[in-house]
Amino acid sequence: MRNASSTHQGFRVSSTSNTEQHSHTPLGTQLRRRKSIQAMANDAADNAGLGTLKRSLGVTQLVMISVGATLGTGILVILGSAVPVAGPAIWIAFVLAGITALLSAVSYAEMAGMVPVSGSSYSYSYATLGEGMAWVCGWCLVLEYAVSAAAVAVGAGSYVNQTLEIFGLALPQALATGPGEGGIINLSALIVVILATLLLVRGARESALANTVMVIVKIAILVFFVVVAFTAFNAGNFAPLLPMGAAGVTGAASMVFFSYIGFDAASTAGEEAKNPQKDLPRAIMIAMVLVTAIYVLVAVAAIGAREWEWFADSEAALVQIVSEITGQKWMVLAFALASVIAIVSVVLTTLYGQTRILLSMGRDGLIPRFFAKVSPSTRTPVIGTYVTGAVVAIAASLIPLGQLAEATSIGTLFAFSLVGVSVIYLRKTQPDIPRTFRVPLYPVTPMLGIAACLFLMFNLAGITWLVFGIWMAVGAAIYLAYGRRNSRLGALDSKAYEAELNL
Repeated sequence: MRNASSTHQGFRVSSTSNTEQHSHTPLGTQLRRRKSIQAMANDAADNAGLGTLKRSLGVTQLVMISVGATLGTGILVILGSAVPVAGPAIWIAFVLAGITALLSAVSYAEMAGMVPVSGSSYSYSYATLGEGMAWVCGWCLVLEYAVSAAAVAVGAGSYVNQTLEIFGLALPQALATGPGEGGIINLSALIVVILATLLLVRGARESALANTVMVIVKIAILVFFVVVAFTAFNAGNFAPLLPMGAAGVTGAASMVFFSYIGFDAASTAGEEAKNPQKDLPRAIMIAMVLVTAIYVLVAVAAIGAREWEWFADSEAALVQIVSEITGQKWMVLAFALASVIAIVSVVLTTLYGQTRILLSMGRDGLIPRFFAKVSPSTRTPVIGTYVTGAVVAIAASLIPLGQLAEATSIGTLFAFSLVGVSVIYLRKTQPDIPRTFRVPLYPVTPMLGIAACLFLMFNLAGITWLVFGIWMAVGAAIYLAYGRRNSRLGALDSKAYEAELNL
């Protein structure tokens, strides 16, 4: 067998087969191998020969991607289940979750400006903590994005049913919910995911334009709701403020935290942004401030309009409030339809983020390479998008919302905490790297972000931790069976790896 080595797509790879090469790389060594920021940039430039994405997104589109992936989920879908946990203090729960997300968002902004590639926190972990933690983070992001898209799609069913009820109609129980809730399949959720998938494969610019229109619609309906709700505002609904105590507020904050995960969707567009170093940090920060303000305003308006106990029996709380206050069927119909559009926007952008993270993982060899293959005609990862959409559609049509939402939160919180660790690591090891955005009050801010994420994680239910543990065990098995053997970085011999690391 030849001993020569060759350079291919940014990696210097030995001609020895991957399996033979990895047999000489101890597992502990491979798990610690880091990928240099320059190597990531080189890989993004040619996508390992699998077709490149098109840089077509400006700061406005990036903001809309973040807002599209975030705004609407916590308010339109999970508000009804979170209010009974926190009581009138639900707005405090949104503030707490928002502060936690903001502490992580500033770390994301710094890393996005330094590492403008599609992998988001997966790539940040690869550059700082090594392949092992990068895999763990990537596996958490699968939980975050794919499961979030499914959870939100499930919520669309409630609004579809609410719309049909205006005309005295309803979906049959068999088609309204999955097996866990007495039905056979959630048809509405299935259709929403299919539509979002078909739109994504058309191209990033086209899907970004559609998302921008949908974001404008969702902001408009939430502003409309606030106006309507304040006509029936009763300050007495806020007493007692903490019927469930502080534990209820922190528990609700842990539940609704998944509604903030979309802000990092912009960071997954690193290879499609026109000016990623400057625009990504701006988009992340603008989206976080906007979303948090709207969430808190809508939560206050909702509690002001109805006593907190009322939400226990509400599946589509906002549209029901509009219906009861206005009594106008056409107004309720318009609100319900716009709510479905808003939910489609969330599914669209979270699916977008998931496919781009899978693209980075496929390019690195940790999952099958077809996830990274980009169509030369649409400049999108078509195969990976279809596969991801199919899996999400199946999950959305069969699994209840509550189980999905809480599983999403724990994976998200863990991934966010790793981004804070990445910022601290790079500030210490590579302080001179140009940074277009710097975390304020370093190192206090990233440390607070890490602590806040861990605090909310420990407030999640035991069953959620059990599901997370099983998910991590499955991920570890997949890495050992496939990722370790096919990792492009793991295939390098010691000299090639040192050259790669020092790019």
